[in-house]
Amino acid sequence: MATEPEPQGPARLPLPPPANGGRRAGLRSSLAAGRIAVPAVLPVVQPVAARTADSTPDWLEPAMAANGIGSFDWDIRRDLIEADQRAAAIIGITGGSFRLSSDAFLSLLHPEDAPVVRRRVERAVAELGQCGAYYRTVFPGGTLHAVRFRGRVLADAFGRPSRMVGFVWDATAELHKREDAGRLAALREERSRFIKEAARALSEAVTVRDVARVFTELPLPGLPPDGLVLAAFETGRLQILGASGYRGEYVSAYDRTPLEPFQPAAEAIRTRLPVFLASPQEYQQRFAQAWPQASRTGRSAWAFLPLVASGRPIGLCVVSFDDARELDADERILLSTLGGLVAQSLARARLHDAEHELAAGLQRVMLPRTVPAVPGVTTAVRYLPAGSGLQIGGDWYDVVPLPGGHVGLVIGDVQGHDVHAAGIMGQLRIALRAYAAEGHPPAAVMARASRFLADLDTDHFATCTYAEVNVDYGVVYAVRAGHLDPVVRRGDGSSAVQSVVGGLPLGISTDQEYQVTRFSLDPGETVVLCTDGLVESRTMDVDTGMARLCEAVAGELEPEAADPIEVLADRISARAADSAEREDDIALLLLRWDGPEGGLAAQQLRRRIGQADLARVAELRGELRDALRRWGVAELIDTAELLASELVTNAIRHTDRDAMFTARLYREDGREPRLRIEVEDESDLWPKRRTPGEQASSGRGLMLVEALADAWGVEPRGSGKRMWFELTAGGED
Repeated sequence: MATEPEPQGPARLPLPPPANGGRRAGLRSSLAAGRIAVPAVLPVVQPVAARTADSTPDWLEPAMAANGIGSFDWDIRRDLIEADQRAAAIIGITGGSFRLSSDAFLSLLHPEDAPVVRRRVERAVAELGQCGAYYRTVFPGGTLHAVRFRGRVLADAFGRPSRMVGFVWDATAELHKREDAGRLAALREERSRFIKEAARALSEAVTVRDVARVFTELPLPGLPPDGLVLAAFETGRLQILGASGYRGEYVSAYDRTPLEPFQPAAEAIRTRLPVFLASPQEYQQRFAQAWPQASRTGRSAWAFLPLVASGRPIGLCVVSFDDARELDADERILLSTLGGLVAQSLARARLHDAEHELAAGLQRVMLPRTVPAVPGVTTAVRYLPAGSGLQIGGDWYDVVPLPGGHVGLVIGDVQGHDVHAAGIMGQLRIALRAYAAEGHPPAAVMARASRFLADLDTDHFATCTYAEVNVDYGVVYAVRAGHLDPVVRRGDGSSAVQSVVGGLPLGISTDQEYQVTRFSLDPGETVVLCTDGLVESRTMDVDTGMARLCEAVAGELEPEAADPIEVLADRISARAADSAEREDDIALLLLRWDGPEGGLAAQQLRRRIGQADLARVAELRGELRDALRRWGVAELIDTAELLASELVTNAIRHTDRDAMFTARLYREDGREPRLRIEVEDESDLWPKRRTPGEQASSGRGLMLVEALADAWGVEPRGSGKRMWFELTAGGED
């Protein structure tokens, strides 16, 4: 109970035993049992004689009587406490003054307060000093009263503690004031803590929606409101951003409606000062025209808080209560402070939303709005913005229809993650698209794009992969400028990284030459192109990311209502980090080769060989080996490679036009797979079988075809001819 600091004194000073040991033992047993026992008649040894003029000055007694202060005198050696009549009445003893032992006196106190008083008195005795404390006593009726005492220990001639004299007075009202002050201090501390928590929560709110959510969920200390509304002020109207404690029809009645001058909200915004209404009568008296609509909400007290940022009103907070109440000064200060915090947070969130909308609009302009449909292929695209900043960057994708029915795929990433990078990306995308649409081969497209970016002199570079897909035959001509290799999903559900010869990123060198890598697709196979945001982060290296991407691309696709390629795109993008944690934006482009319009054999390889492109023959042999291995007839590789090379070499050496090479694998029920290879040219000169001499350097091609092929022949065409041979997998040599 004691409110003063409790001193840590020495061991208890031994006191003489009281005169009435039996009653003291009874009081102690009552305290030990947790009860407060007060006898109706206290043990009074004998009345104290009236004080004389020698013991109390004449001027002191009237002053003590006027202030209700009693006095006591404790003979330490005899352990006898004497008190006057006022002290007895304050403590709750009837019958005038009293004499008690220290233990008998302590038994009158509340069990929680007696040990505190004992320790403080013992320390004062040991130190010949002063002491004081609050303690509670129980009156005969059972009511608790608070008493405060101050005492001083006096020494005898030998310096030993002899007596303690002091005063007591009723401190019930004083203690209540202290308790009220304590409650107010606790409430102020709670309000201070609330302001700190509200400031923290509002500082973490990023969007306007976040600010509205935080405001409508705030637990105001000491004055829990029954309704909260947050509204933005624009062009003379209030737009409700969030509300709690109101039915939907009440909120919608004010949403986006003109703010009339006779409304309290209009006065708060006009004067930029809060408007407090303590009762319906005050509302009706001050704003009579607005009262009929406000009366339907069922509220009885309101606080309209203007939100002012940079000297301009941007919104309004409304705090309402079901019961009429007059807010005190502290409560009004609390609400006004909260309004200032909400205003700053709302202004920052509106700026963020505006920047985000600007970035999103710029990104929509830079990226293609739609991907063109090209017969024979199916595409899917995804763009995931970064989780911080303007959520705009230099990543882009594009699908370009090309002359001859081909289609171009572009995926790229400009250095940087800002509006400048996005602007460069837009210029580079347009330039690269123009070069591709003009019909330039992939290597030339990439070289021109690199020179274009270098000429811009932006101190930025870009990584890029450009792939031209021959829709008729499923062949891909890919060029890579410092970008990631594509990933190919095969027809059996497996996936692998397709190696593409790389070159320097765009914009670094004006004379950089790029090499083309050719690879083939079977119908139903998919090429996956992406930017590094999908496979690289601070916690994941590129190799690990590419392995995870291959895992996402591979596997069966569950039957869905959407196209399987869209399901695959969703599955890949779902593996990316959450938007709140993603450090870089992500562009994703998928293309599935469905085969040319009208369909073709399930497995086919078709290539055109230029008349002067002898090196193309070696590349063709590699593509044929890869195709036969993928088709599951690897035992035919050596023979097919040899015979195909003979036919192609013969065609381009003895004609002045390009040759067309076609390889098809037929699978018929009950029969072994059959490989047919055809070479078409425009020459009318038919091949002749002859027997070369031992020293001849040519003339053995048809001999090899006749000896190793299961069947072969020459067929006329409208202009030119077609030479062919067939091999049967699993057949006899």
